[in-house]
Amino acid sequence: MSARTTTLTTPDGPFTVVVAPDGTVLASGWTTDADALVGLTHPDVRPAATVPVPDDDPAVAPAVAAVRAYYAGDVRAIDAVPVRQVSGPYRAHAWDVLRTVDAGEPVTYTRYAELSGRPAAVRAAAGACAMNAAALFVPCHRVLRTDGSLGGFRYGLDVKRSLLAHEAQHASAGTSSSVLT
Repeated sequence: MSARTTTLTTPDGPFTVVVAPDGTVLASGWTTDADALVGLTHPDVRPAATVPVPDDDPAVAPAVAAVRAYYAGDVRAIDAVPVRQVSGPYRAHAWDVLRTVDAGEPVTYTRYAELSGRPAAVRAAAGACAMNAAALFVPCHRVLRTDGSLGGFRYGLDVKRSLLAHEAQHASAGTSSSVLT
């Protein structure tokens, strides 16, 4: 399978998406290096080749539109974009759970493990965040350390901080950005 890739400009830097021909996101992140993103994917879904396409190509257009809408203030636009990631049963489930964490309401790694159905599996939950190939669409940036600090993020803490601030600003009334201090 050949995947389609495109890079768009965002307030947090260049953002590249790698999508299957059917428009399903395989990988994404704040980089121009599509090959590095492909390297994050599981071998079962890793494309044999990538083809750079314009951002209005039918395969990438829905993901591109969702990213643009997200940055325009519709922080839930990313929720409807299909994602395909493969791993063991717990990690695959944990990625699905990440997609249910509301924008503007980050959770701790401990809470994320609880939501994933394995309260004692805090390290496994953190591992799911670390192995997430589809950044933004699977919002691992919404998981924080127990003390409220940012923890890690593949694309840097400045990007994570920016995403959380953006979501706090644009999520429904009643959310707080106090976790960013």
